[in-house]
Amino acid sequence: MRIAPEGWVVIIPFCLICLALPGVAAVVLALLAMPSLMAAIVGPLGFVALVFIAWCFWFFRDPNRTVPPGENLLISPADGKVILVDTKPMPKELQGGAIGGEPVQRIAIFLNVFNVHVNRVPAGGTIEKVVYTPGQFVTASLDKASTDNERSSVLMRDSAGRLIGFSQIAGLVARRIVNHLKPGQTVSIGERFGLIRFGSRAELFLPPGTAIAVKVGQHVVAGETILGTMAPASTTSSVRVPSGASTMAAAH
Repeated sequence: MRIAPEGWVVIIPFCLICLALPGVAAVVLALLAMPSLMAAIVGPLGFVALVFIAWCFWFFRDPNRTVPPGENLLISPADGKVILVDTKPMPKELQGGAIGGEPVQRIAIFLNVFNVHVNRVPAGGTIEKVVYTPGQFVTASLDKASTDNERSSVLMRDSAGRLIGFSQIAGLVARRIVNHLKPGQTVSIGERFGLIRFGSRAELFLPPGTAIAVKVGQHVVAGETILGTMAPASTTSSVRVPSGASTMAAAH
């Protein structure tokens, strides 16, 4: 099982703490002259520690993914559950120049603590902006998490000139966003670009005319699930995105 490199900074101290707990418990019981409780406490504590260690390794798993064939595809940047399909302006930090405040199609994905948390680039292209925004840590399933929470937002231009935005958003438990992308960098569809540690949210802002291929409640897989098909580059300039009502679903 491949482990995400970004996970080792958490895995190593976490494992050391878990392994130390049974020993600490044994020393405390010995000092308190309570050897009769040794087996009842140290043994189960050691078992729980091993379970947590196994979970920590499993959380930072980084499985290989196969990008589906096809043209003009947008694939999921994250594993999780689609909780929102609506229209909304690009994040403020990405606006400016060719990006105004007009609404575009958006897909929001909620990642729980059991999902793979490695993030992947939704399409090939060149990175134009990468903006980190500090913020709060409200529950990632709430829509205000998009604007209020800590996040890292990216603006990318594909080979046809279409602009695509995507964001990593911290959640109630998440406290660290890792994003390796840099302005000017050329990336391939499905390429690993970062990770959000523990429960979180990912959002994708689509070019005009994109045909969405997922619905609220659907589970998606980073690097494999097709979220939409972009309109051919020759037609996107004539397509306007409606600012229709949003579709929401609460995450569990």
